Amino acid sequence: MDHDALRTLVGILGNIIALILFLSPLPTFMKIVRAKSVQAYRPDPYVATILNCGMWMFYSLPIVHPDSLLVFTINCAGFTIEIVFITIFLTYSTWGGRKKIIIVLVMEALFAAALVVVTLMCFHTYASRSLVVGMVCVFFNILMYAAPLTVMKMVIKTKSVKYMPLSLSVATFASSIVWSAYALLQFDPFILVPNALGTLFSIVQLILYATYYSSTDWGDVEQGEVQMLSISKA
Repeated sequence: MDHDALRTLVGILGNIIALILFLSPLPTFMKIVRAKSVQAYRPDPYVATILNCGMWMFYSLPIVHPDSLLVFTINCAGFTIEIVFITIFLTYSTWGGRKKIIIVLVMEALFAAALVVVTLMCFHTYASRSLVVGMVCVFFNILMYAAPLTVMKMVIKTKSVKYMPLSLSVATFASSIVWSAYALLQFDPFILVPNALGTLFSIVQLILYATYYSSTDWGDVEQGEVQMLSISKA
């Protein structure tokens, strides 16, 4: 198998795993629809993921970073899925909740538009455009790791993995490994850095799970309702 074919195969595998991760909150949204209320669920991870996917979609366009079709496809799929999730939130939230979501979405749209204009008007080579947009993508990815860090801190404090689903940690580990390999096959530091961090965090999560599983009081909490990582796969 030649280098390009291997990279394509790895990218397709990365798309499949990341798609599963994007769809992982589906049971939560089915509950929201059945209850006709967002209850205590928050839209923050999904609103943030919309921007993140949008940034990676821009990064993977031929006018910014050529030969990144598989990066574009998964982030386009993720963007679409998050739009559906946010639409459900808008449908079943109170007016105050809808207003907050709309304000954040408008701010994200203005930021994205400004980045597109500045990148295309001020930078005229693939290298310079990839650098600018790639750095923005990595910055947002690092910010989004605040959620799993908070959960890991809670696990250590409570000695319980009740709110850290094993399946999500394993899937995130697999996805991060695959996309790290993809980035190494045709070296791309902007794809490699967030996924290397994702691999590291996932390993820590798995170690914590093994350490605190026996001391966890599961009660009646259903696993799978906590979104550990807001997915932004490149």
